[in-house]
Amino acid sequence: MSASAIFILDLKGKVLICRNYKGNMDMNEIDHFMPILMKREEEAEMTPLVTRGSSHFLWIKHNNLYLVAMTKKNANASLVYAFLYKIIQIFKEYFKEVEEESIRDNFVTVYELMDEVMDFGFPQTTDSKILQEYITQRGHKLEVGAPRPPATVTNAVSWRSEGIKYRKNEVFMDVIESVNLLVSASGSVLQSEIVGTVKLKVCLSGMPELRLGLNDKVLFEITGREKSKTVELEDVKFHQCVRLSRFENDRTISFIPPDGESELMSYRLNTTVKPLIWIESVIEKYSHSRVEIKVKARSQFKSRSTANNVSILVPVPSDADSPKFKTSTGSAKWVPEKSVVQWTIKSFPGGKEYMMRAHFGLPSVDSDELDAKRPITVDFEIPYFTVSGIQVRYLKIIEKSGYHALPWVRYITQSGDYQLRTN
Repeated sequence: MSASAIFILDLKGKVLICRNYKGNMDMNEIDHFMPILMKREEEAEMTPLVTRGSSHFLWIKHNNLYLVAMTKKNANASLVYAFLYKIIQIFKEYFKEVEEESIRDNFVTVYELMDEVMDFGFPQTTDSKILQEYITQRGHKLEVGAPRPPATVTNAVSWRSEGIKYRKNEVFMDVIESVNLLVSASGSVLQSEIVGTVKLKVCLSGMPELRLGLNDKVLFEITGREKSKTVELEDVKFHQCVRLSRFENDRTISFIPPDGESELMSYRLNTTVKPLIWIESVIEKYSHSRVEIKVKARSQFKSRSTANNVSILVPVPSDADSPKFKTSTGSAKWVPEKSVVQWTIKSFPGGKEYMMRAHFGLPSVDSDELDAKRPITVDFEIPYFTVSGIQVRYLKIIEKSGYHALPWVRYITQSGDYQLRTN
């Protein structure tokens, strides 16, 4: 990454706090940042990177602050931006709100944190749980909780402390899949993908090793096993605790987990998804003064599953008034500020079909707005169900003390960007 210095500026470009990590640049160079930025803004040429001679400024804006990394090397820009956003996240966990006032009120803590998260321009400990072990804050004062850094800073497992103890050892795992879908007015699927995350809540003593087995297609091909129900994971991203070499060699997901809540992995499946909730709508306009919308919703999953908190947003003309609704289940309401009818169904079992009718008055002046069609959007959540068919085959917990631990696994499918175009 190699950032020479990090600055936190107010909206006028005044330096609130800064940290010179490498000492290879003139720190006064930052004075040129804001004038260049304002000139770019006037010329409508805003860019996330500003250059003056050999000085490069990589910046982000958060509330009433600018965070600026300064370098004269050809730095890895994506890593620099990831680091700047990570600093914001750490500050949030310390001060709740990150703005000029909270930076001014907590100068000492901010300096301590900036010292710990980077060394000679390279990121170091950025896990706020670990930082909070030895940078503790009371009021506006800093107290060093331990005379020497905890082992987590110096050992190989920087995301977990030693000596953690629980009376009841448990692991909770949530496999959450979001369905992104775009369906044309004729009913064909134009775009579909599944974005999945595996989240952990770990309440385990000691330094346990976990091994997770999924019905991963590549794994079954490597081991020569035949299995019809496998999934092909794409764009897999892991938490730093996962041993990547093990995964690359034999697709084993092996890790020492962080304590508490964390996101273990994310993945994507580019696959044609059959719409889980299918919507058909008909809009009939009568004599330019009244419109009737008929909406049919059908759940296209097995009857043993149920979608919860289903919300169907049906667009209506912005000049509509005097709404009347009739539903076979759930309730409908008009949301005039969004120009939609919201049809809410608390519980929608699989294999069911429901109807909703909405009547609206329209001004006598003819409106062409119905011609500019907006899609119907659907929100839902289906517990105990994965649309991809991903399965946790096992979750093994190995710890030298040999205690027994209970793993709990839960599956949830929910709507992501789920849209159906209308005629």
